[in-house]
Amino acid sequence: MGAFLVALLVLVLACSPQIEAQTCQPSAGITGKEPSQQCNTENNSECCVEGQFYTTYECSPPVSSTTEATLTLNSFQEGGDGGSESACDGSFHSDDTAVVALSTGWFNGGSRCGNFISINGNGRSVQAMVVDECDSNMGCDEEHAYQPPCRNNIVDASKAVWEALGVSEVNQGELEITWSDA
Repeated sequence: MGAFLVALLVLVLACSPQIEAQTCQPSAGITGKEPSQQCNTENNSECCVEGQFYTTYECSPPVSSTTEATLTLNSFQEGGDGGSESACDGSFHSDDTAVVALSTGWFNGGSRCGNFISINGNGRSVQAMVVDECDSNMGCDEEHAYQPPCRNNIVDASKAVWEALGVSEVNQGELEITWSDA
């Protein structure tokens, strides 16, 4: 009888909507178009490749007090590799300001706009304001600086965030971090 109850419990947990909601599967994909000379490669940004398939996501992993993510480097300034104005306020932001863009699922339709998140990495912590979406659904077009869609676990950060975490400029690019709402 005990083994039956354990098996039933495992089955219930495996089928639980809460558990299912925590998975984040690819939603679709896009195919890269002819590369544009307008692709901004500042901060070693990747440009779309004609014919290459890029996975898209509408979701991101669940947010917790220690959400695992990949920190990437982005310029939110006019003419920077971030592309167009920030989605939250329609403005550009200085690289000297601690600001971030979150993958589509974490951006959550703009619900985190203007809010601060705490970022932990490299043995340090910093707070940064959410000003933009790192679009996980779209890419390879002018609006997205001819760059591929973001992965679903990205915190795209200004140089000020990287500096606050004590990462030297030569080592800036990608860093495994944790983050939470501040």
